[in-house]
Amino acid sequence: MLFGVDWRRWREWPDRFAHVWRTSLQFRTVLLTVALTGAAVLVAGFLVSFIVGNGLYQSRLDQAYHDSARATTDAQKKLDASDATDPEAIDNLFLQVFGDIKNSTTTGLVASFRVPGQGIDAAAPVGVSTFGSGRDVITKDLRKAVQSAPHSVFAQSVALPSSDGSTDPGIVVGSQLQLPTAGRYELYIGYDLSDSEQTLLFVQHTLLIVGLVLLLLIAGITYLVVRLIVTPIRVAAQTSQRLADGDLEVRMPIANEDAFATLARSFNGMADALQRQITQLATLSQLQQRFVSDVSHELRTPLTTIRLAGDVIYDQREDFPPATARTAELLHAQVERFDRLLSDLLEISRYDAGSVVLELEPTNLVRLAEDAVDDMRPLAVTNGSEVRLEAPGGYFEVEMDPRRVRRVLRNVLGNAIEHGEGKAIVVTVDSNQSAVALSVRDYGLGMTEREVAHVFDRFWRADPSRKRTIGGTGLGLAISLEDAAKHDGWLDVWSSPHEGSNFRLTLPRVPGEPIASSPISLAPSDAPRDADDRPIGHELIGAQHDGDDNGNGASRSRGNGRGSGRERLGAWWRGDNRKQDGRGNGRGSGREGTVKA
Repeated sequence: MLFGVDWRRWREWPDRFAHVWRTSLQFRTVLLTVALTGAAVLVAGFLVSFIVGNGLYQSRLDQAYHDSARATTDAQKKLDASDATDPEAIDNLFLQVFGDIKNSTTTGLVASFRVPGQGIDAAAPVGVSTFGSGRDVITKDLRKAVQSAPHSVFAQSVALPSSDGSTDPGIVVGSQLQLPTAGRYELYIGYDLSDSEQTLLFVQHTLLIVGLVLLLLIAGITYLVVRLIVTPIRVAAQTSQRLADGDLEVRMPIANEDAFATLARSFNGMADALQRQITQLATLSQLQQRFVSDVSHELRTPLTTIRLAGDVIYDQREDFPPATARTAELLHAQVERFDRLLSDLLEISRYDAGSVVLELEPTNLVRLAEDAVDDMRPLAVTNGSEVRLEAPGGYFEVEMDPRRVRRVLRNVLGNAIEHGEGKAIVVTVDSNQSAVALSVRDYGLGMTEREVAHVFDRFWRADPSRKRTIGGTGLGLAISLEDAAKHDGWLDVWSSPHEGSNFRLTLPRVPGEPIASSPISLAPSDAPRDADDRPIGHELIGAQHDGDDNGNGASRSRGNGRGSGRERLGAWWRGDNRKQDGRGNGRGSGREGTVKA
């Protein structure tokens, strides 16, 4: 740990950076502004540095041309004014002129060589140079250019040797001199540009410092400006979240008269309208719930009287004429169905009011399933179906409300018997480390995509013209969904037309603990398959999920045990994967051909 940073976890930095980049508008804006400004400053710095460097070089080059031309002209005048003829005098004259040229330069770097191709002259002075070990800086190309143009001046950028063994930037300027009786000589003068280089370095350092300071200032200014803009947006987002969480009294503050104030006023007006509508709807919902509850309770007393009287008549039906006896039987059956309907309506009203309390006790789901199968077997035999129980797991006690779980089992098993077309029905119980599950598989009619989407709706029937054989009320599956959600469990369904259906109930092994995965696959192993060996059918996820049908996916639908079953459904089918959002509106995307989300 250094400077508060754990350097050992540097591999996580890219992920953290990406997370901050995705989640922080302020960070993105400041970083983009600094990056673009930095690029602009860098380009401007290079441009200024290039212009300044080029200007300094051109200025020194012009100065070198001027100084070299002046020195050459003065030297040539002295040579032309001399009347020396003997070799010694000519040699002394050459050295005197060479010394004058050397003294006129700041570097003292001068070299002169006799132009080749003039023949051998023993009296001609030998060339001299003060470049020392740097004599090679006078390149062959420069010498050829000077030798080919007697009346021209040439220059070349070179690296001049310095006293400490390093090199300094410089310029070598070459021209020709005419020495009397000795012929033409090349003249080279070196000029040091280290002072210009130091000036350029100073300019570059200044640009760098100014650029860094400018970047810091722009970053700070951008941060403050973006904060002024983002803060109202953040306040609006927080206010919206609180409003979505149910705090209908929350409002956005209005401080100024700018665009954000207009946004705040519009938002507050929308919140007021929503509050009025939600309050009105809540009042109507409460009135509706109270009405259903009161009517159910009020009907209970006369229904009890009618049932007692009907039982008396039903018990004496053998003494009546055939038509009257049949009437007594019909009366008895409808009173029984009316009584179950009232019970279901009362139960639904309790769920709508949020007053349901579970009565948990240790229960063995396998034993519960055996009892339910035994109770429903006579009805199954009547409809020609064989009910088979398979329990590879689940032989332990789990805290649950046995009355409600038994009701779920009876509802899904009765649904399988009614729609099983007299074919076999398989009840499976299994368990894993986090859950215990039960599934009811039939091989009857199955359901289409539209029918699967509404299977948990109240009073919904796939075929309204189809006669009920077990006297259902139309609320059984809706109540079953509520019972499963109240246990923090799942109630799901898979179905395929003409291939049957599979209802699956999954309960946590420990109440309140999350379910990692269901021990039973929602799509049965004998489901039809497509070309990719994926099960074909339609799924409806009927309660909260954190894993897929095999414990590996991520389809979910939120629920809190209140409201109608349809308000917490997520359905997967061709065209869209609809996850109900608490108001009955489907949204999402899905597919047919595979049941895994």
